[in-house]
Amino acid sequence: MKNLKMSIAVMLLLAVSFTNAQEKEKMNHKHGEMEMDHSKMKMDKMNPAAETVLADYFMLKDALVGDDTKKAAQSGSKLVASLKKFDKSSYSKEQQKELADIIEDATEHAEHISESAIDHQREHFKTLSKDITDMVAITGTKSTLYEQFCPMYDKGSAWLSTSNEVKNPYYGSKMLKCGKVQKTIQ
Repeated sequence: MKNLKMSIAVMLLLAVSFTNAQEKEKMNHKHGEMEMDHSKMKMDKMNPAAETVLADYFMLKDALVGDDTKKAAQSGSKLVASLKKFDKSSYSKEQQKELADIIEDATEHAEHISESAIDHQREHFKTLSKDITDMVAITGTKSTLYEQFCPMYDKGSAWLSTSNEVKNPYYGSKMLKCGKVQKTIQ
C-alpha cells in the first residue's frame, strides 16, 4: 500500500512537471510570435522617404556638431530636396495633413540653414529638430533614435541622434558633451 501511494505521488509529480514544461513551451512560443509581430510592425513603419529625410537631418546635425558652417549649409540644401520629395500618399488623410504642415515648416528652416552663418543655422536647427521628431512620430523609423536635450541652449533645446552619446549641435566644440538623453525612440 505504501509503495502504491509512493508510485501515485511520483506519477502526479511527473504529470505536473510535464504540464508545466508544456505551458512554459507555449508561453515561449507566444513570446516568439509577439517578437515577430513587433519586428513586423517595425518593418511596416519603415518609410524609405522618411529614412532619407532622417539621413539628411543627421548629416546636418553632425556638421553643426563639427562647427562646419559650409557642410551644414550643404546638408540643409540636401534636406530641402529630400523633404520636397517626401511622398505622403501611404498615410491617412489626417496624417497627410499633419505631414504636409511639418514638411512645409521643416523645409523653410532647412532653407534658412542652407543660407546662413552657423549661429543662425543653430537657431533654425532647434525648430527643425522639433519638426523631424514630429515627423518620426507619424512615420516611424527602422532605427533606434535618441532624443537628446541641452538645458543651456535657448532655455532648453532638443535634437535627435542615432547614438546615445551626447554630441551637442547647438554648441559644437564649445560644449560638446552638454546635454542628456531624454527619450529613446524605437
